[in-house]
Amino acid sequence: MELKDKIRTVPHFPKQGIFFKDITTLLQDPHAFRHVIREMLNHFDGKKINIVACAESRGFIFGAVLAHELHASFVPLRKPGKLPSKTIKQEFKTEYSTDAFEIHEDAVKEGDNILIVDDLLATGGTSKAACDLINKLKGNIVGMAFLIELTFLKGRDLLKDYDIFSLISYDKEE
Repeated sequence: MELKDKIRTVPHFPKQGIFFKDITTLLQDPHAFRHVIREMLNHFDGKKINIVACAESRGFIFGAVLAHELHASFVPLRKPGKLPSKTIKQEFKTEYSTDAFEIHEDAVKEGDNILIVDDLLATGGTSKAACDLINKLKGNIVGMAFLIELTFLKGRDLLKDYDIFSLISYDKEE
């Protein structure tokens, strides 16, 4: 299945010069969505994952399904002020903004095997923040799963210590 054909590119969103990869077109195709989940599950088969941690918000779409299929817990990484209990926070930069994630301080226990999931790997700032939060709680990151990777932004360079799996890559802005 050619997944790239299922992604819509929206020029100059959310700001001039950004070519946004819209995954809603892929999500409208149940066969493509199932294929993505199956491929991610196959890559991390046998890793004894007990927590799937996901970046807000599009990461939730894939992560919730993966957590269900893996019989694992789902842990959301949310924007500040969205979680109701005591949290820890990590700031990060993206290719077009500065932001932060929070996680409940009791969401991960030392030694938990964690898969981090998001829809897109770009500069790596978002994913690095997710790793930093999990590491602060002494979780064991077994890998990271992405639907899309913008390889020309070299996000992998920040994450070289982790098993990174992505299904679609773009080698240039298109």
